[in-house]
Amino acid sequence: MNKSNKMTKGLKIALTMGFIVFFQEFIQAQINQNQQFLQKVGVADSLYSEILDESRKFYVQIPANYNADKNQKYPVAFILDGEIFLPTVNDVQNYYSGGFTPDMVLVGIANDKNRIRDLTTSTITTKYGMPFNEKNGEADNFRKFIEKELIPFIERKYPVTNYRTLIGHSYGGLFTISTLLNQPDLFSNYLAIDPSLDWDNQKLLKEAQDVFANQNYTNKALFISLSGQLHMQNSQITIDNVMQDTTDYTLFPRSNITFSNIAKQNAKKGLSLDWKFYPNDIHGTVPFPSIMDGLISLFEWYQMENTDKINSFDTPKEELYSIIKYREKKLNEHFGYDKPPYPEELLAMSGYMNMDMQQAEKAKMYFELAIEYYPKSANAYDSMADYYEAQNDISNALKYVQKADEISDNDHYKKRIEELKRK
Repeated sequence: MNKSNKMTKGLKIALTMGFIVFFQEFIQAQINQNQQFLQKVGVADSLYSEILDESRKFYVQIPANYNADKNQKYPVAFILDGEIFLPTVNDVQNYYSGGFTPDMVLVGIANDKNRIRDLTTSTITTKYGMPFNEKNGEADNFRKFIEKELIPFIERKYPVTNYRTLIGHSYGGLFTISTLLNQPDLFSNYLAIDPSLDWDNQKLLKEAQDVFANQNYTNKALFISLSGQLHMQNSQITIDNVMQDTTDYTLFPRSNITFSNIAKQNAKKGLSLDWKFYPNDIHGTVPFPSIMDGLISLFEWYQMENTDKINSFDTPKEELYSIIKYREKKLNEHFGYDKPPYPEELLAMSGYMNMDMQQAEKAKMYFELAIEYYPKSANAYDSMADYYEAQNDISNALKYVQKADEISDNDHYKKRIEELKRK
């Protein structure tokens, strides 16, 4: 891409959408005359589980900006009841990824069969005084399947890192909390939506007190939500008085609140906790706002800082460099691996914008950082060549275009080499 085209694209984005919106990725529907639907989410995949002795289906959505040639890898979110909630998580990511949450590979685990068996944490035969005959209580075995079979399969086949998020609603939320308590290192983030912590007479709550007291939750985060459906038959029960009620009708919300209080009391154990009540939602509607708020909360540290200073052409180069390096350090500490602080496109765009504003040293800094963070990108070297050519340093411009040509066998670079040699 030549400088003129890059500048036109960059300035349009900056002037019409602003800094944050630049990062928002929207899935573009591939429309043709034979296509019946505007958008399809998730590619179906499956594997046979020796642990469960059955074939398990799941759905995988890869970020729209994925480019296999760039060897990109992403954090991954595992979504229970994925056949229902994967589209919702994908919708949230379409609006918030990049600026508020990282781009992620989404894995929606189907739980349409054997759901109660796999997601409940202990075996019961009665529930609220009534016989309960469905097979249940095999969450430990299902978690073993996720750990030993599904995660390795996903890591072999798809472009994911080992930074994982688990999302579950209702019994899926129960499973999510159980995993946090019993195998916290399996995931970094836990999003439990209206979890069924009343299961088996609150058995998991009784275990939580001891677990929290002895477990280290450094770098772990939990978002837990509660719907406004506090009592099915008494509208006088509110969030302010529900804990004073002792009937079975309020056991579900009381279990949720009790668990949250236990977690808060053990805040020194390092767990980042966010609890939110949705008074206008019921159990069936609360997943949508919970997924949106939960992902934003869990990845609050990912959100960009000092955007006003980055947007300002008056900010000194040294301060900009410090902001960028701070973000790099922050992301690396949270992810546990090296992560560029900004997309390559943003660094290049910032470089060209500063060139246009006659701030050559800032432009050079951005181009140098693009090469530092994306050393295998031909475009990063080509952008640096643009900088040197603008400075009438043809020797260095030629050197960087030749490097771009070594990385990418593209006729554009070959033609540019010949043009520079004639200058």
